[in-house]
Order: sequence, then C-alpha cells, then structure tokens
Amino acid sequence: MGTEPVDPERQAYIDDMVAKRGYVLDYHKVMAKQDWDVLVATNQLVDAAYLKPRLLDRKTKELLFVLSLVVMRASKTHIQSHIKVALEVGATPEEILEAIEISLPEAGVVVFQHGFEAWKEYVGADGIEPTVDPAAPSGDRQG
Repeated sequence: MGTEPVDPERQAYIDDMVAKRGYVLDYHKVMAKQDWDVLVATNQLVDAAYLKPRLLDRKTKELLFVLSLVVMRASKTHIQSHIKVALEVGATPEEILEAIEISLPEAGVVVFQHGFEAWKEYVGADGIEPTVDPAAPSGDRQG
C-alpha cells in the first residue's frame, strides 16, 4: 500500500491544497491516495466555506477556525496548523489567544486549557514562576 507510483493529478491536488490553505493534514494525504472522490467532495465544501473570498477576511476566518477547533477538542496538530496560518495572515499571538479565550464561557476551563496548551507550545509563550514554595504551609508564605 505504499510503493505504487503517485498519480500526478493527485500530487498536484495535494500541492495545491498546501498553496491555498498553508497546510495539509495527514488525512488529506492518505485520502488523496485511498479515497479520492471523498477528498475532492469534502475539499469543495471547505473551499466554499473557508477559502473563497467572501465577507469575512482570511484572518477573521482563521481566528474562528482556531476557536471552533478548540471547542471541538481537535488534535493539537490540527489546532496548531490553523494557529500557523493565522499568524501568516496577520493575526498576532495575543489575538489568537483572545479567540481561544472565547471558549471559556460556553465550553469551560478544560476545553480552554486544551486550546491554550496548543497555542502556548506553538508560539513559545512562557509565564511567571512563583517565588514562594507552594508546598509550604500558608502561614510560612510571604504576602
């Protein structure tokens, strides 16, 4: 299942997906070889709803895509592929974090943390370390 030559039309299609989207997922690559008709059909829907210029600009669509993937608990790599594209089309790391934070009221902290971890890892965000020992009894802490 892996040694037969690649159909040039299918290779061109995958390459075009990367050019238009800025990424390609593993399932796209496998479907291009294993179930061409379904890949083409689903890609047409994505093209109509997401890639074709309409009322929302690409940056807004990417922010919405990141948010929706976080809420759906998509894989970290899928979320990060859209974080990458969002950055490429002009979103700042802070704007992407704000989009992820919108998940908090409706989807909750656990869902937010899933998206936050994908964001933090991709953009290399760090935090502030405490200067007190959290294991120390509360009476021994300064503050």
